[in-house]
Amino acid sequence: MAALPANKPKQTIEVPRNFFIWGPTMNGKSYLASEFPNPVILNTDGNANQIETPSVDMKNARNPKTGVITKSVVEQMLELIKELEQGKHTFETVVIDVVDDLFTLIEQAICEEHGVDYVGDVPYGKGWGLRKTFITSIVVRLKALPMNVIYVSRYATKLDNNVETPIPSLPDKDLNIVNGNCDLNIMCQKIGKNYLRRVVDRRKVYEREWVQDERLLSILDSMTGAFPKKDSKGAPTTVASEQVEEKQTLANLAAKENEVIQNADQSEPQSDQVTDQSDQKQQNDDSVPFDVADKTMYYQHEGSGEYSIVKKGESLEFLSGDIFDERTRAEYLAWKKEAAEIKQYVEDNPPPAVPKEDQPKASRTASPRAPRAPRTK
Repeated sequence: MAALPANKPKQTIEVPRNFFIWGPTMNGKSYLASEFPNPVILNTDGNANQIETPSVDMKNARNPKTGVITKSVVEQMLELIKELEQGKHTFETVVIDVVDDLFTLIEQAICEEHGVDYVGDVPYGKGWGLRKTFITSIVVRLKALPMNVIYVSRYATKLDNNVETPIPSLPDKDLNIVNGNCDLNIMCQKIGKNYLRRVVDRRKVYEREWVQDERLLSILDSMTGAFPKKDSKGAPTTVASEQVEEKQTLANLAAKENEVIQNADQSEPQSDQVTDQSDQKQQNDDSVPFDVADKTMYYQHEGSGEYSIVKKGESLEFLSGDIFDERTRAEYLAWKKEAAEIKQYVEDNPPPAVPKEDQPKASRTASPRAPRAPRTK
């Protein structure tokens, strides 16, 4: 059989199949992964028996008496991949939840096999070499499967010039391997009662009309930025109205967040009449897209407690970079009133003056002496 391909263009795969999903705990990452067609979850937190989706516990199996590893997670993972490659199953999606833990288990197995506490203690860099080989092999073989592949990771932050930037918790060296073999990088975040799914990076610009699988299409439609362009009919390609025309990297996301926060209008709206019914509607309306506000909205920063007011038509991009809780106008006015009362109280009750006897004494400074006249006998 000829080794070289025929000298003619071939049909390319234009549909995203490999996904990297990350975000804070309990913010919809696993739920999003379970929405994909016929998933099997390779679970690392020991909760496989507590979820309905077919799943496998990923662990270093040990002898109950000696505690020695009898079957490493590497062996288990390679056996599962081999079964998936053989195709004698009905699964269409494989999910690694959480990929951070899987890599930790691999490192643990290497350390125990070589009798060291740290993978770098294996002589001549062999530990790091084994670790990289196993991780790369797993990712490359999963990518070659005719299935959707999903890696779930946790959430961390990076401080850069006094600005906190959200990043995946997976270390950079592992992130380069995993994300480098994925088509879409998706951040999940819960805002109030709503779950935000935002594509922050992509392998290429995908078009909605390329996706023929209606199940996959409905999932991609729930993400902001999955399809940056319009389809052939001119219809928006995402549920959100914002059209992302540039590559959405994490750095771009943080820059936009800072710009929105700095330009936020902190002035109070003119109307002071707020009904409980309208407040309730604002809290329960799950259909409002979160890229642009369709009315004046109030968000309170979880850490500082400060409010951000977003008027109708203004961007909500900053929500993807930090944790804000949606509030009603009544809650904002109550907070503003309380802050004013505290400020007034501080102004009306200045700290007591220090008694004169308790004040520190000024240090004595000696004046320079006049030079002595020379002694005469």
